Amino acid sequence: MTKQEQISKSVVEASNRIGTTWPLYSFVTSNPLSGYEKLNFEEAVKESARFLKSKSYPEASIFRQALEKNEIDKVLLAEMLKHERMLSTPEDYLNSMEIEDLKTSKTNKSELDVIMSKWLAQFMDEGIAEWQMPNKEQGFYKAWKILAVHNTSLNGGKLKNLPETSIEALELVLTNYEIGDYTQIFRAHIGALSGWTGYIKHRIDTNSIWQQQFPIDIQDYLAVRLTIANHLGFPIEMNTEVNDNASDNRLRHIWLKAWEATFQNKLVSDLEINGLSVAVSEEKKSMPDAQMVFCIDTRSEMIRRNVEASGNIETFGYAGFFGIAADYQHYQEEISIKSCPPIVGSPYKITESPQQSLFEEDKKFVTNKAASKSKLQILKRLKNMLPSSFGFVEGSGVFYGFSLVARSFAPTFFSKFQVSNSRDYESFCEPQIAYNGGDKNAEIIALEEKVAIVKSGFDLMGWKGFSPLVLFVGHGSHTANNAFGSSLDCGACAASPGRHNARLLASLANETAVRDVLRMQHHIDIPNDTVFIGAEHNTTTDEIVIFDAQVPTSHKERLATLKKNLQNARETATRERLNVNSGSVALANKKSENWGDTRPEWGLAKNAAFIVGSRDLTSAMNTDGRCFLHSYDWKLDPEGAALAGIMGGPMVVTQWINNHYYFSSVDNIKFGAGSKITHNITGQFGVVQGNGGDIKSGLPLQSLRASDTEMYHQPLRLTTIIHAPLERVESILKSNAHLQTLLDNEWMYLKVIDPKDSNTFKTYTKNFSWESYQSNQDAKSTRAVEALIN
Repeated sequence: MTKQEQISKSVVEASNRIGTTWPLYSFVTSNPLSGYEKLNFEEAVKESARFLKSKSYPEASIFRQALEKNEIDKVLLAEMLKHERMLSTPEDYLNSMEIEDLKTSKTNKSELDVIMSKWLAQFMDEGIAEWQMPNKEQGFYKAWKILAVHNTSLNGGKLKNLPETSIEALELVLTNYEIGDYTQIFRAHIGALSGWTGYIKHRIDTNSIWQQQFPIDIQDYLAVRLTIANHLGFPIEMNTEVNDNASDNRLRHIWLKAWEATFQNKLVSDLEINGLSVAVSEEKKSMPDAQMVFCIDTRSEMIRRNVEASGNIETFGYAGFFGIAADYQHYQEEISIKSCPPIVGSPYKITESPQQSLFEEDKKFVTNKAASKSKLQILKRLKNMLPSSFGFVEGSGVFYGFSLVARSFAPTFFSKFQVSNSRDYESFCEPQIAYNGGDKNAEIIALEEKVAIVKSGFDLMGWKGFSPLVLFVGHGSHTANNAFGSSLDCGACAASPGRHNARLLASLANETAVRDVLRMQHHIDIPNDTVFIGAEHNTTTDEIVIFDAQVPTSHKERLATLKKNLQNARETATRERLNVNSGSVALANKKSENWGDTRPEWGLAKNAAFIVGSRDLTSAMNTDGRCFLHSYDWKLDPEGAALAGIMGGPMVVTQWINNHYYFSSVDNIKFGAGSKITHNITGQFGVVQGNGGDIKSGLPLQSLRASDTEMYHQPLRLTTIIHAPLERVESILKSNAHLQTLLDNEWMYLKVIDPKDSNTFKTYTKNFSWESYQSNQDAKSTRAVEALIN
């Protein structure tokens, strides 16, 4: 193997540990340590500390808050410490962790990081900069090479004779280094700017338009970085030693496990008391007036409780892309966006088509909108271009002054003014599904594929009967001046709103041909008077908007009653969520429209569990927005195909979300986004703190903490609870190596409620071993403690 081949091999090996940084316009939550998942959690966080200089356990102050709030069972904690031969009191150990936290200090940005972040920002810009970096089409290394000779801060005059290619540049820089050190050197330099390198990975993985036109890869990044380091005398071999206090790390791991076990014990106890007796009942229920399918999102649990309390309404939980693996393309746009989980391909495309009867009216609307868009683009150019910027500020100061006052003191009025000339496309457009070939007029998909999409949803949810009104409710978050707005949208839709998929599924389920096949071939008999409707839950205001433009007259009265119930549900839900006795709807609206509100809503903060089973399991509980809820009836899934789909899809996605929140909480500087107050947007895709540095790949402090010091999100790893026969779950695990890895390496937990063994809770330990679990007795026994520790 040649030296260049060795370098290429080491680049690939080092790159495998990179997490993905998603752009602001599609801010998908994912595990920043996904590249370390093949290691046990404890080993993975130790490795990440070496190369990312990160922390991976909560601070002592967070543990103290949990202990004081009785979120950590002191008896259980003491038993777990004793099992590890740690015989001092929990208070003593808290004090020692606090001392260790005081020793830990964050290193300042290195000069090399500052230089590299500026070059990356210039090259990877996606439209903010009016003057683009020249020669970008040649790729990052070659474009940098052309400009570097003119850069005085680099003393670029001495960079005239650089190699032509990035691989040759790396070969030159590494002349005096051993081949066996390459991978470690590369990992350290990749980890130094993990936000930027994670976004390079995203561009490569998605093969975006920007990547196609202006290519960049990790080899280019390393070639530029190491060439600069070598030229300016910075070390090539970076320090990967950490303050590896093994006893402190083990201590924090035990505290974390005790916290997680306390949460699990309470959840299991609540399910035993409130859910199982109802779930196993065979009582015949009357058909509800309406049925509503919500996303499994933790925010849906609260609105579902309030909707159910508002009338005779049955609710279900289903991943919010509604089983449609597609991209979405608005009929006025040229590009499409992903509208299904990132781990799923997009064989289909959802499009919108204006109804023929409204076509002429729509043409006039589109023309007016295009004119407004052109005006905005001209204003943007005047504001950003150097020759006109000063005159623009002088001339437009009064207008922008009024705008500033209105946004600050009358956000509701300003918001209404902004949308006064807009129009809801749902009122005159019909959703369509086609094969994803890039052409707006691509071929409409075959009938059997439409049937499969609809049937899959009914199968996964364990559907038994149909009401006259069935609503598929996607969700989206409507906020103002929020760089991280997409992080509040639907995670199952790749951080896009779920309304497009909801409308399409309703449209497919209403097709006569689809219903005929479902009835004749699959014994799913949908009554003639059942109408499916798309809707959207605004998670910031708890308003549920129903896209009812095409609902038949025969159902208008029923729909009017449902809307009244949903308005009542909105009022009770906002009161509960915002903890106020009156004016809750107005307050929720204000928070969504106020451009100065740093916390318009909490998103998925507090998430800690994923429950797969009948709604009866949780309908009598208030899970406090901590649980993802996926409907499932094990009796209707004898082959386990539906459960395999849930475990292989939503279960993995919820683990992503959970770990994203976990790591953003425990190290907000490295894995989160710091304070919103000092954010600046770069390149239209990322956020940096202040005037530069690494791209922030996680969530801001305001999405995680109630104040600078008080936690809101509790950093616990995900616990999945499945109501299904144990052998069925185990069979699925044995055929899914990735799930085995996540469980065996403790990236998540799994408990099964086994209906074939008196609904006994059984906890997965490792290598397909299971412990029978009783929340009130065994949890504090030595055997249970050993299972939790080992």
